[in-house]
Amino acid sequence: MKYITTKDTTTGEEVKLSYKDYGQGRPVVLIHGWPSSKDMWEYQIDDLVNAGLRVIKYDRRGFGKSDKPWDGYDYDTLTDDLNAIIEQLDLRHAVLVGFSMGGGEVARYMSRYGNSGRVSRIVLVSSVLPYLAQTNDNQEGVPQSVFAEMMEQMKADRINFLEDFGKQFFGVGLLNKPVSTPYLQYFRGLAEVALPRATQQCAMSFANTDFRADVTGINLPTLIIHGDADKTVPIEASSHRTSKMIPNAVYKVYEGAPHGLFFTHRDRLNQDLIAFCTEGVAQGASMSRQTNSASF
Repeated sequence: MKYITTKDTTTGEEVKLSYKDYGQGRPVVLIHGWPSSKDMWEYQIDDLVNAGLRVIKYDRRGFGKSDKPWDGYDYDTLTDDLNAIIEQLDLRHAVLVGFSMGGGEVARYMSRYGNSGRVSRIVLVSSVLPYLAQTNDNQEGVPQSVFAEMMEQMKADRINFLEDFGKQFFGVGLLNKPVSTPYLQYFRGLAEVALPRATQQCAMSFANTDFRADVTGINLPTLIIHGDADKTVPIEASSHRTSKMIPNAVYKVYEGAPHGLFFTHRDRLNQDLIAFCTEGVAQGASMSRQTNSASF
């Protein structure tokens, strides 16, 4: 197991972030969604590495095999963690791929660290951007009552909440079974190991953080992907709006796709990621590593 050590700027506490590093070529950093872990990317790794890309995935603090501190689940701190991954691995010309909650780290990274030259492209998949919660000045958002109910359910019976959430996440219904029961159980298991407080605090962060200023400042090539059957992060409240805020963004709507399209529509997603991440890669020969330091 490999770790990057970061330091909480508020408490000074050191936090170890678990990561994996595979392949060679242009770096692609995969940022997982809530309430899962880096292992949600299982069905992307092979295709991306085989396409000549270096793939880095890591567990957000509080999740997976990373340390689980009591605090530090605001987006500034989470973005500092992402920056620690990028700097300590000395990544150049990287592509940041943020899924769902991970889109927030991508946007905040661009506003806080985007002039470093370490990132050249970004991808937003089923992202919570630009501002998920409905407020007086954000009427297109999701009603606050939705998040309040989620919080109540998590506090009352977190495991049962995760069970039901997984079904909505992948679009499971009476007639629609896009994932197997064992996979749903596996996905729930990835979320179960998180610190319960981290699960709750991150939900509050992705619901209530206003990324509109971060998004309007993005000036890198951007790919936005979202499913029009997403019941977890409704496309109208998120990517429809984000796509209009980023100049020249490529916006791809997957018809009939739920939130968890990294599994249900993995072949299409992988093809789109590879095409976008390898575009212009021949111009950056320095991106490749001299040795393969993959961690297994």
